[in-house]
Amino acid sequence: MRPLSEVRALVLDRCPPPDPVDRAPSAALGLVLAEGVTAPADLPGFASSAMDGFAVRASDVAPATSDLPVVLEVVETVMAGRVPERSVGARQAVRIMTGAAVPEGADAIVPVEVTRPSGGTRGDDETVAVLEPVAPGQHVRGAADDVTAGTALAAEGAVLTPALVGVLASSGIEAVEVVPRPRVGVISTGDELVAPPRDPAPGQVRDSNRPMLLAAAAAAGAEPVDLGWVRDDVDAVAAALRSAAFQCDLILTSGGVSMGEADVVKLVLDRMGDPEWIQVAIRPAKPFAVASVDGVPLLGLPGNPVSALVSFEVLARPAIRRLAGHHDLDRPRVVARAAVALDRQPDGKDHLVRVEIGRDAGAWTVTPVAAQGSHQLTATSTATGLAVVPDGTGLAAGAEVEVMVLDVDGLVARLAP
Repeated sequence: MRPLSEVRALVLDRCPPPDPVDRAPSAALGLVLAEGVTAPADLPGFASSAMDGFAVRASDVAPATSDLPVVLEVVETVMAGRVPERSVGARQAVRIMTGAAVPEGADAIVPVEVTRPSGGTRGDDETVAVLEPVAPGQHVRGAADDVTAGTALAAEGAVLTPALVGVLASSGIEAVEVVPRPRVGVISTGDELVAPPRDPAPGQVRDSNRPMLLAAAAAAGAEPVDLGWVRDDVDAVAAALRSAAFQCDLILTSGGVSMGEADVVKLVLDRMGDPEWIQVAIRPAKPFAVASVDGVPLLGLPGNPVSALVSFEVLARPAIRRLAGHHDLDRPRVVARAAVALDRQPDGKDHLVRVEIGRDAGAWTVTPVAAQGSHQLTATSTATGLAVVPDGTGLAAGAEVEVMVLDVDGLVARLAP
């Protein structure tokens, strides 16, 4: 058996990121930057008002009170998107809207709420009474207040989030270098499988691994490619795998990777080149295969559904993340306390126990899901983590255990008050 870390390194070596491509930021949401981006200019490029109100000289309104307001001459009105034509002199003001450029001479904005018309109606454009003082710079968004020219907007390896797309748009950046989203194909083989709308005959089962792995690939950030089901025929399987290699960056199969098993996929891969049939020192998901089809990496996952899912999490998902250009390849991990004893027998493997993560007295806790069999997918669907129980006789209740967090969003939702 080979340690998980060693097999993981082998898989990642087979899955280098592809060449980057240029994309408009709006078309690159969720993709990873292959090159850092710097600001081409100050942002914003001019001082603007943060409020609807009046641009003034702060020294002019320093003595203002509601009983003794300061009356200023209104010399202009500036709307957002317009350039001021007048400067602000002594005891003058410019009516200004949020986002409009601050005129020369003004160093503060008086909110409209602390003013009133002076000697006329609310619409009087001649004078305004200021009821409160403002400090220099108050309610003014300074030029380059967000970012200065040459400042890094995002580093290589950053993910294009909605906020970052907005930043790039506001900076006038029309294209960025990103790692394209990997196309991950999932294929099912075997005469024992059926897919809806067919019902399984005696000795047959419904194909659950393919839809599950397609969903898992999509959740990992890949573009899933459904390669369908292929009967147990050497020529048909070979043709399907070559077709998959033509359209995908990574191929996933499930089943037929156990030692000594005469599976059609195994026969085909043995003829195609360089497969490695591996026994990983974990439970579940011990059998695993790494191969290539016409230069495209193929990962052979175990056939039992829980084993296939666990194998995906610890080996295929990091490969997809690397193909997508991510630097953080693995799920987050926490150290938790075992709510109950995590018993096991020594067998030379790390056991990946499916658990529900909770919180008690400020500490993370884990409780195994109801069923741990490699075929019992229903119980596994409720798991929020994989607890790594090292080789030995297990862990006592209250012992610390490292946990891979599978569902961060779901975990947060469950723990919310």
